[in-house]
Amino acid sequence: MSSILENYTQLTARVDALCADIAAALGEQITCSAGCSSCCTAITVFPVEAAAMREALEKLPQQQIEEIRRQVAQHADGERCPLLREDRCLLYEARPIICRTHGLPIIYTTDGTRSSDCCPRNMSDADAVSGSNAVNLDTLNTLLVAVNAIYLTQSGTPETALRMTIPAALAP
Repeated sequence: MSSILENYTQLTARVDALCADIAAALGEQITCSAGCSSCCTAITVFPVEAAAMREALEKLPQQQIEEIRRQVAQHADGERCPLLREDRCLLYEARPIICRTHGLPIIYTTDGTRSSDCCPRNMSDADAVSGSNAVNLDTLNTLLVAVNAIYLTQSGTPETALRMTIPAALAP
């Protein structure tokens, strides 16, 4: 990845390591595997995530780039992620931060209330999950916002740049 995306690359590496540690600690209670896409809905991404996705896309062979862009355009208005084909992500290695946490137990705050959630296919035998075995979305989102702010400054992108859909992020 380009040097302007170095902070984001470091963040994704840390998120991937955290998620791997949680999945390992929870073992068979996590049933997600390749081809499981029930959590994959249409989302918006920060400009830094869009830039990383575009960079990954542009490294692919031209025919594959065109196929992915066609797929995304055809499914741009759906409720499911437009990058899904046969329940698999076409840009898996460059997937956004939230996608990296799918399926795992999460904790988050809404309107001052602390909540937790998990894919209903996982943790069916667990009564409770230790906080160390859950992704803290509040912390993760704070880090992502900070990394995005640095990216906006370094790239010269106006700080008013908003989140965008995946089709907008990958448009030619």
